[in-house]
Amino acid sequence: MKSSNNQGISILSADVREKETVVALYRTEGEKAVLTAENTYATIEFNSFSEIVNRFLQENELSDIERLAVGVPGPVINNQGISARLPWILDHDEIRERTGIRDVFLINDLEATAYGLADLSPSCLMKIFKSDVLTTGNVAILAPGSGLGEAGLFYDGECLRPFATEGGHSEFSPRTNVEVEFYQFLNKIYGIVSWENVLSKNGLFNIYRFLRDEKRHPQSEKLLERLRSDRDFATVLYESAVEDNEQISRIALNTYLEFLAREANSLVLKLKATGGLLIGGELPLLFKDYIDKDRLYQKFMISDKMERVLKDIPIYMILSEKMVLTGGAYYAAFSKE
Repeated sequence: MKSSNNQGISILSADVREKETVVALYRTEGEKAVLTAENTYATIEFNSFSEIVNRFLQENELSDIERLAVGVPGPVINNQGISARLPWILDHDEIRERTGIRDVFLINDLEATAYGLADLSPSCLMKIFKSDVLTTGNVAILAPGSGLGEAGLFYDGECLRPFATEGGHSEFSPRTNVEVEFYQFLNKIYGIVSWENVLSKNGLFNIYRFLRDEKRHPQSEKLLERLRSDRDFATVLYESAVEDNEQISRIALNTYLEFLAREANSLVLKLKATGGLLIGGELPLLFKDYIDKDRLYQKFMISDKMERVLKDIPIYMILSEKMVLTGGAYYAAFSKE
């Protein structure tokens, strides 16, 4: 991996999100990309991503940056990243021209997360299930947050090679009568109901409002008071479930986690990810102390014919919040030789 082309260089890496965009400065030392500076910006306050980059360069008095990696919350096609969650298009040529940075890399944020595994320590992983049977093979990554990210690492016999997917936009399928009602509820809102409508932050709200509006679960005054605040809905619901033992909140969280296990099952089977499953993203990280690991594993294993494959899949949660940034930096540093 090491070469004269990627040693001692400074790289910008960005994690672009709906509400906040994080830009970080890394410097390569040997085969490591070392974080040296980091700033966070309100995405909607800027007319373009290039403005954010130029602000970071100005604030950190930087002028010699040659490489920039951009974690895109969506597909990258023909050097453009387009996401319904962003106020502007991420265009390779425009970013390069307006920032003056020579090498610009647009990479799907979950693919960047996969590259970030190169720098992940054991302390940044939480074991959900560890099999006594070790099997090499592909690895699946599932990461719900503002959207639903899904990616994989293809095992070529020697190395794991990351790739992006847009599996989060595949259609949700109900299993029980109540889930059919839930599907019909969402169908009236969205038309096509994707897994992102179920497992993202909006998905968690969809589960909650289905329980509230269709199943008529009561809400305490304390929950209503919490919801009137201007805080993140997922955090409010989590605190309501854990601190207040609010029934509707606990049912919403348990339902969410069951759906998470089910989509994890589907992703692993589609990618034949015998090498393991990694769960990341804002929501699992928020819920990590609430998750019943045994229950999640048992729900994950349910299958018509593939339980014998699923039962030995190792499952870990990624605890690091900087995977997109770090992975982007590694991609930019070592993708050119």
